[in-house]
Amino acid sequence: MFPIHDTIPSRRTPVVNYLLIVLNAIVFLYELGLGTDEVLYFFHTFGLVPLHFSDPASAQSLSWLDYYPFLTNMFLHGGWAHFVGNMWTLWIFGDNVEDRMGRGGYLLFYLLCGLIASWAHYMLNLGSDVPALGASGAISGVMGAYMFLFPRSRIVFLVPIFFFPYFFEISAFFYIGVWFLGQLYSGTAFLMTGSSAASIAFWAHIGGFVAGVLLFRFFDKGPGEEEFFLEEEYE
Repeated sequence: MFPIHDTIPSRRTPVVNYLLIVLNAIVFLYELGLGTDEVLYFFHTFGLVPLHFSDPASAQSLSWLDYYPFLTNMFLHGGWAHFVGNMWTLWIFGDNVEDRMGRGGYLLFYLLCGLIASWAHYMLNLGSDVPALGASGAISGVMGAYMFLFPRSRIVFLVPIFFFPYFFEISAFFYIGVWFLGQLYSGTAFLMTGSSAASIAFWAHIGGFVAGVLLFRFFDKGPGEEEFFLEEEYE
């Protein structure tokens, strides 16, 4: 089952959303050109390694400028599946959220959600020496905003059945809600069992999503008439 698009087209060109995707692509292509040792060093330098900030010995020598990994980690990705999955999700949901927030507001909202996601991951993985990578925390915030800004929207999915494509729609509110509950369940399970969640930063997803739900009202400029009409068609 693969999401193709939503049922509400954007009203204007989502310039910021495109730029975010391009920036992530440039960084990812740079990563692909690095050797194994070089990319590991790159990830440990610009990815978020919680232990670098929680260990008293290393934290004493840090200035506020050294906290850049809380921002830069959201532009790194660990492989093709990670990169394509995140960028496709941002492509589907980001354009409409940018419509409602405007370009400057959307950029600020995206970065704030990403920073809060990084902080959530850090606080719940203080002893981890594994770098956290990916835009998914910020994108989770975009999904949280989308869920409440476009509650009547639907997501079109593709399911290949015996080599034939089958398309169907699911309520975006339902789809995103189930996704969030899955993240919450998995993150809580890892936390309770004391297992390492380094392979998937569930609490970055949770933190980013909650940030998006709480913050979107401060950035929302309200729906346009054509957007209202399109939502009513699918009610």
